[in-house]
Amino acid sequence: MTDAANDLVIYGSPVSPFARKAMAVCIEKGVEFDFETVNIMPMPDWFKEISPMRRIPVLRDRSVAQEGEAGTIADSSAMCAYIERKHPVLSLYGTSAYGHGRALMIEEYADTVLAPAGGLGIFRPVFFSLLQGKEPDIEKARETWANEMPGVLGYLNAQLEGKKFFVDDTLSIADIAVTTILMQVALVAEMPLDDYPALASHYEHMTARPSIAGPYAKAGGFIRKALPERVQLT
Repeated sequence: MTDAANDLVIYGSPVSPFARKAMAVCIEKGVEFDFETVNIMPMPDWFKEISPMRRIPVLRDRSVAQEGEAGTIADSSAMCAYIERKHPVLSLYGTSAYGHGRALMIEEYADTVLAPAGGLGIFRPVFFSLLQGKEPDIEKARETWANEMPGVLGYLNAQLEGKKFFVDDTLSIADIAVTTILMQVALVAEMPLDDYPALASHYEHMTARPSIAGPYAKAGGFIRKALPERVQLT
């Protein structure tokens, strides 16, 4: 990222795993972008205009339009697909037709299965409770970890057995999506992955990548102000 205005700007928050997913795609591809933090509580009117689902993040391509809805794309998966199409060098969607399809499938699994379990079941009960001036709902987080997460983590572990990456032996959107959302749990809780060795290995090498570690560090700095110590899930 540079101080100059780039074509691409991501509106969102580093705490959002979906914003970090889009940032990681840009960083892996070497695409310069700007990041503008949006406080959505309450959501400003200008952001409602470009976010029909009332969610972060949203991408703007200033080469298309500087303001208004034109030039914007909501939904992180659509954003990442757009970045891929606009900057196709170093593809992050597999090297084969099957790999492409599988990468999209696992990204969707991360967004619609892993994210609700980890985000709604662990991150929110801990962190959102703090924001509301309440004690972290550690019981809810532990219940989710014990009852909902094993099936989700077990599936992802099985997809990685004997492999470094999810598809085509290469980094893809699948690896980025799974890791950024898993890190949402790690923001607030110790996350033991001993029962999922393939996933644990994948998580270790993915979180060492600058594209993942950089945005996560910013999110972690914000979270640690309210939650100095991560909670224990077991």
